[in-house]
Amino acid sequence: MAWSGPGDALRAGVGIIHQELSLAPHLSVAQNIFLGRELRRGVFVDSRRMREMAKDLLAHLRCDIDPDRTAGELSTGEQQLVEIAKALSQKVSILALDVPTSSLSARETENLFRVIDDLKSRGVGIIYISHRLEEIFAHADRVTVLRDGEVTGRGAIGDFDSSSMVACMVGRRVEVLFPRSFRDPGEVLLEVRGISRRGVLRDVSFELREGEIVGVAGLVGSGRTETARCLVGLDPVDGGEVNLVGGALALRGPRETLDRGMVLVPEDRKRQGLFLNRSIRDNATAMELLHGLRRGPFVDREKRDEAARRHVRNFSVKCRDIFDPVFALSGGNQQKVAIAKGLAVAPRVLILDEPTRGVDVGARAEIHEIMNDLVHRGMGILMISSDLPEVLGMSDRVLVFRHGGIAASFDRGDATGEKVMLAAAGGGVHGG
Repeated sequence: MAWSGPGDALRAGVGIIHQELSLAPHLSVAQNIFLGRELRRGVFVDSRRMREMAKDLLAHLRCDIDPDRTAGELSTGEQQLVEIAKALSQKVSILALDVPTSSLSARETENLFRVIDDLKSRGVGIIYISHRLEEIFAHADRVTVLRDGEVTGRGAIGDFDSSSMVACMVGRRVEVLFPRSFRDPGEVLLEVRGISRRGVLRDVSFELREGEIVGVAGLVGSGRTETARCLVGLDPVDGGEVNLVGGALALRGPRETLDRGMVLVPEDRKRQGLFLNRSIRDNATAMELLHGLRRGPFVDREKRDEAARRHVRNFSVKCRDIFDPVFALSGGNQQKVAIAKGLAVAPRVLILDEPTRGVDVGARAEIHEIMNDLVHRGMGILMISSDLPEVLGMSDRVLVFRHGGIAASFDRGDATGEKVMLAAAGGGVHGG
């Protein structure tokens, strides 16, 4: 079977929901579902019929989304359901979902699997592409493992365990996904006292020490990312104080925190962390240009090229050349470039927001190894993650956010998945 393009696949009954959702944000839900296939009454678009059919499609998915709502107003989970409704409107018999839960909350993920189970019961075949082994083992019937474009494993789900599947994925056994070697932390690098932002944050206080990873857990919208943005001066605060390596920060903007030695690697690498249309070299050395790589007022191209090659080598970025466009890299290699960009200025404090979201198991282990090496060299890392095993496996201490404040704090030995989730959901656990 040879298809010349996506249109041929759709006509054959095969649809795909891409990891990067492709709805037009300024159009309504109904308009998105029928985009390019608008229903007509004579020469005019039949908007009423499109709304009615969109409502029926969404009802089949058991989701209550107004067909007249603008797509840009929807949550990521709701947008994904609209994409599924769009595929079903084209009567697909096979639906491929590419890493569908990477940006979803726990509740949205649970709802997505309910929809998938319902589609399976109606005879729709599901191709589920994911790096999350727990999802594969919970929902797949059969598995095909790919590495570098080749099939490295295939069989019934019962033929695999976690170790054998990881070995197929990365070409080696990853014995330790969370390679932390813990030691007593050193001096306080970052001291946060009572920072608040009206309607967003309330009285956030904590410390981060040399050689320490502080994990930040919580539900989506609990204030984790908002805290990071305030700490690096991207968003204003209404009160509180922040001391970095012994001196107060004015929090006037990101340049101040960068010059003082604190860097944020944001959660959305494609929109916030990287210049996708530029090369690996341009991205990896972007911050470094502020502190060096110059000969007088001009960029020292030779020194910049050498710095980029060093970053690619140190972070094991898989590419042909430093001049490759960064958008051509895998998610894991893009994330390594984003981290390398921040580390190029030798910060004392590194804030990582969702450092392994949407990356494969091998890249996750490599990123964790990088983090472990950084704290052994004296850096302090504030790690925000929705991946609870990652938080528990990599952190010296865990802060749990809820409704814009810290609901609980746990030392490594006291933190459990149950305690963290109870605190995040308002279960009254406070920790030590």
